[in-house]
Amino acid sequence: MESEVEQSKSVDTTSTEPIAALEGNPVDQSLLPPAAEPKTQWQQIGKIVSDFLEHLPAYLSQFYNQYKQPIISIALIIAAIVTFKLLIALLDAINDVPLVNPFLELVGIGYATWFVFRYLLKASTRQELVTQIRSIQKEFLGEQDS
Repeated sequence: MESEVEQSKSVDTTSTEPIAALEGNPVDQSLLPPAAEPKTQWQQIGKIVSDFLEHLPAYLSQFYNQYKQPIISIALIIAAIVTFKLLIALLDAINDVPLVNPFLELVGIGYATWFVFRYLLKASTRQELVTQIRSIQKEFLGEQDS
């Protein structure tokens, strides 16, 4: 009966202390180290992801330093596309406001008419326009013989 009572005692399996071998057992009487628990697949995946996220800033800075010029070029292209889309959306919103679209068309027609009468009808005013265009070109592009 005593042996049954001894067997029914609970054993603490969460303890990390080494366990001594049982007394009547022919196995070596030295202390045994605790067994290592095998990692589950989720724990292994979690460790891989954790290691990757730990080194992510270093990976990103190395990638940026290696491909700085193409990254900047792509970012500028994307910024230009986004700006163009916003401009189109803004103009579409302005055109939806009543009477703004016809008013802006009248302004454009008026300016085009003024420009034709001011610069394109007479030869002297055309020459004045060419002189102004060349002075602007010299200002931006520098001295060029043409």
